[in-house]
Amino acid sequence: MRSTVATVHELVTGLVPGDNLEAEHRAHTLGWLRRTDDVFRRVKPAQPAQHLVSYVVPIDPADGSVLLVEHVNAGLWLPPGGHVEVDEHPHRTAAREIEEELGVTTAPTSEPVFLTVTETVGVDSGHTDVSLWYTVDVPRDRELTPDAGEFHGIRWWSRAEILAADPKLFDPHLTRFLEKLPTAAPDRSGG
Repeated sequence: MRSTVATVHELVTGLVPGDNLEAEHRAHTLGWLRRTDDVFRRVKPAQPAQHLVSYVVPIDPADGSVLLVEHVNAGLWLPPGGHVEVDEHPHRTAAREIEEELGVTTAPTSEPVFLTVTETVGVDSGHTDVSLWYTVDVPRDRELTPDAGEFHGIRWWSRAEILAADPKLFDPHLTRFLEKLPTAAPDRSGG
């Protein structure tokens, strides 16, 4: 197994699933990682057809609200993030993406807190993202520099607002992430 894929395998092995679906996604991902080293997107939008993504969810430490971006290609409110480059550590991807997309240089959690396997929608639909979800503490009054080429806008959302909104506006696993978050919240330090 390629060393960088072995590293991802270790990360996924260390994740404790928050529910049965995450357990299924974890088992799927571990099997996929054992079967192939071709896990990094090489050609946009979808080669190979299943590849790694790192999400990084900004969380206001004072009130627990989350920052989501209105993604141009997906047409959804999503956490910032992006594709893991060939042989890049997913944590490095999370740090790179949050800086490129919002100008945030604070390090995300050192380990992912959630894992999903999702068929994409929107402009680049039809492939599968295996996403490792990280978090980062960002006060909501912090000045951000959103990437206008990737997003129509950004918005802080409370949990109540997300639960009250149409679920079709978001990543299909966002509410499950929020349900798991309290168990992950004590280790959002990034160190």
